[in-house]
Amino acid sequence: MAGRELSAAFVRTAGPGRYCDGDGLYLLVKKTGKRFWVFRYKVNGSKLREAGLGRAGEARNCVRLAQARENASDLFQQVKAGIDPLIARDAVLAARKAAQQDAAIKGITFGEAARRFIAAHAAGWRNPKHAAQWTATIETYASPVFGKIPVIDISTAHVLGALEPIWTTKSETASRLRGRIEMILDYAKARGWRTGENPAAWKGHLSLTLPARSKVAKVKHHAALPWAEIGPFMEVLQLQKGIGAFALRFTILTATRSGEVRGARWHEIDLAAAAWTIPAERMKGGREHRVPLSEHAVAVLLEMSAARTSNDPANLVFPGQSEGRPLSDMSLNAVLRRMERGDLTVHGFRSTFKDWAAESTAYPAELSEMALAHTIGSKVEAAYRRGDLFEKRRRLMADWGQFCFTPAIVASNVDHLREGSK
Repeated sequence: MAGRELSAAFVRTAGPGRYCDGDGLYLLVKKTGKRFWVFRYKVNGSKLREAGLGRAGEARNCVRLAQARENASDLFQQVKAGIDPLIARDAVLAARKAAQQDAAIKGITFGEAARRFIAAHAAGWRNPKHAAQWTATIETYASPVFGKIPVIDISTAHVLGALEPIWTTKSETASRLRGRIEMILDYAKARGWRTGENPAAWKGHLSLTLPARSKVAKVKHHAALPWAEIGPFMEVLQLQKGIGAFALRFTILTATRSGEVRGARWHEIDLAAAAWTIPAERMKGGREHRVPLSEHAVAVLLEMSAARTSNDPANLVFPGQSEGRPLSDMSLNAVLRRMERGDLTVHGFRSTFKDWAAESTAYPAELSEMALAHTIGSKVEAAYRRGDLFEKRRRLMADWGQFCFTPAIVASNVDHLREGSK
């Protein structure tokens, strides 16, 4: 070991320059007066390198001469052993960072991952209720089983622990739960919080353990009114009071969804052209939909227009009780209950319309499908059919409106409708 050259007094008073203390330790004094310790070395004849050892001095945040010599001595021994101190230091820092990241990931539980997933996607969900539904499903069925377990450790056994108790008794809820768990775990993997296969995946995984949903639960269709009974039903509906009753009539006459009707704004309505354009953001399929309005549907709008107030900031066709808010999703069902038709659902009237079009008219199936805003055919077929068959649908909806206000008939008496729709 070479003799030491520096003293504590020299470290305090030396002017700008680089001063060797021995064994690769140098005092670096800059023109600003700031002083630093550096270790200069070569490993196996490599290019000269420098490793900083901290600020020189006797203040609390500085490294004193004795400590600098000790630190330099350690590095000197590494160099003698053929180890590059900078590479070794980087390896230590990398290992420390990896350990910190592992600890951070271990701190992210499935419940926390679910919360972050919902927060990240809520703004993109068309229906604001989706976030609440996701949260309720996860907190009710998944969180009690593995909500506090690190998301990196979630296994198939955990997922089955949440699914198996409800798979045959609440099959629809269980199926949704499985899909939501799968998406949350995929999200966690994309964020680097877990690795490996998704333990909630269905195909080739849980499908081998759990019976298919179709095997354990029958598909429940929305209760629908037989199409031949729509006339008498509409007669009774016309006697009902309130905005909910008007909204239900309009929903039936336009064969649309209740949410589309409850959110309808006056600027979407063109009474002169007897047309209603529903914007893409309110459509289930995410595409703008034009609805031809029959004279009966227009009559509903005229009645609502006559009762229209000037203090509705939302410009709603069917305003709710709270200013600027639409009718609640239960308002139309409440009308059915008042009519003592709790056996029916609002959505079921779309099936009534579809059955009527299929069984009592000669209109092609694709026309009624377009009236319901369903996707028609393959993507190739859709690409070639750019139009929306609006004028043809206008005849269809006019016949539907007329039929809705026709007394009860039986299928054998509808030949005139078939002839008229050709």
